[in-house]
Amino acid sequence: MRLMVELVEVIAKALVDDKDSVQVSSYENKQTTIVQLKVADEDMGKVIGKHGRIAKALRTVVKAAATKSNKKVVVEISQ
Repeated sequence: MRLMVELVEVIAKALVDDKDSVQVSSYENKQTTIVQLKVADEDMGKVIGKHGRIAKALRTVVKAAATKSNKKVVVEISQ
């Protein structure tokens, strides 16, 4: 799942102004891998986008990349 963490980190750093504040971690439940993305407060709007479109696109890309591992991957965005 290191690949998912790197993927989310690269995409998030391309979106935000404060690249040093981007933190990505992951942990696993029984059948789900949860990738947690933390960004600065002022960059939350850039990661979520209008009506959540960027966040939805980020989750779609991660889900597509995770299909090879046959595991469900969830992206959580927090401050």
